[in-house]
Amino acid sequence: MAAPRCASKALRASVRQLSSQAPAVQRRTFVAATSAVRAGVKAAPKAAATPFQQTRGLKTVDFAGTKEDVYERADWPREKLLEYFKNDTLAMIGYGSQGHGQGLNLRDNGLNVIVGVRKDGASWKEAQQDGWVPGKNLFDVDEAISRGTIIMNLLSDAAQSETWPKIKPQLTKGKTLYFSHGFSPVFKDLTKVDVPKDIDVILVAPKGSGRTVRTLFREGRGINSSVAVYQDITGKAEEKAVALGVAVGSGYLYKTTFEKEVYSDLYGERGCLMGGIHGMFLAQYEVLRERGHSPSEAFNETVEEATQSLYPLIGQNGMDYMYAACSTTARRGAIDWSKRFKDTLKPVFKDLYDSVENGTETKRSLDYNSRPDYRELYQKEMDEIANLEIWRAGKAVRSLRPENSK
Repeated sequence: MAAPRCASKALRASVRQLSSQAPAVQRRTFVAATSAVRAGVKAAPKAAATPFQQTRGLKTVDFAGTKEDVYERADWPREKLLEYFKNDTLAMIGYGSQGHGQGLNLRDNGLNVIVGVRKDGASWKEAQQDGWVPGKNLFDVDEAISRGTIIMNLLSDAAQSETWPKIKPQLTKGKTLYFSHGFSPVFKDLTKVDVPKDIDVILVAPKGSGRTVRTLFREGRGINSSVAVYQDITGKAEEKAVALGVAVGSGYLYKTTFEKEVYSDLYGERGCLMGGIHGMFLAQYEVLRERGHSPSEAFNETVEEATQSLYPLIGQNGMDYMYAACSTTARRGAIDWSKRFKDTLKPVFKDLYDSVENGTETKRSLDYNSRPDYRELYQKEMDEIANLEIWRAGKAVRSLRPENSK
């Protein structure tokens, strides 16, 4: 979940101008498609990005004055992927959310992909349920790495750190190491994940969960992803990363670096994407309750209207479009108070970025997620959130939606 997802509208506008032959499913991201269904809003007439160069799948696009290179899947049809990876075995290490989504997409694309997880563990059983066959394309981690030419390390961040001493010796010259998060190599002083110096090291980071990666692929669409090169020994690392990005289910790929990917990802998750927005929901809800409003009214004015009405408008056509769709009274107040919120919150966001950049957030994550009782502690926190009045009220509100009341 990183910064490039906010550029999807700009890219869609540029692609519409670049190619009238591209299938419609390639022109819309998951957020936009979902928003269109919910809001029933037609696309805004204005374009947010102006392309000035096109060569094969690579496009240089002007995003509000900043030029960025963007790749699209149109340049990597299935037949080309099969030819490109005909001599490779893709070893998917780990079968969590991303491993599940990316692995199944690779398999459906016809590539030679195998899964490596702890034998007879929970992930092993889940992989079997998804049709992976022991001894054919399902192996323990060591054997999968020995068989693979491209090692796709999709273990959790904490697990990557813990298993690295056993994995590193098997990453011999000629193999490629693939990540979907820059966490481990960027914070190597803490994770101890120091990659071998004689192999390509690349990254494809989908901007969403592995379940979304899978869903969009099955619907004929593609998720936005970041793509980066940490180490290029062969001279073909970037091309390989882009091809793999398409193979795992990306529609568009935005160039970045390992460092920028992990900084923006950790920062965004703790900020507007999850932590910050949850904190604002709680603060607004609690003030409404303290001032005598009912749970249903407080929830509707805090969460329901935001997620079901206003946020989809922002995702579809931008903040200005959302303002224009509201009353003049709402518009005036929102514009005035947004400045105060920005001025108040910006110092907090600066502290947050510093905490990400200096490794404080990484250390806390590793320390916590490496505890033997972390699952129990995490579940306790989830139970506490689920039992907050705001989310218990929300459950009741959702039950009254037409799709849930049949």
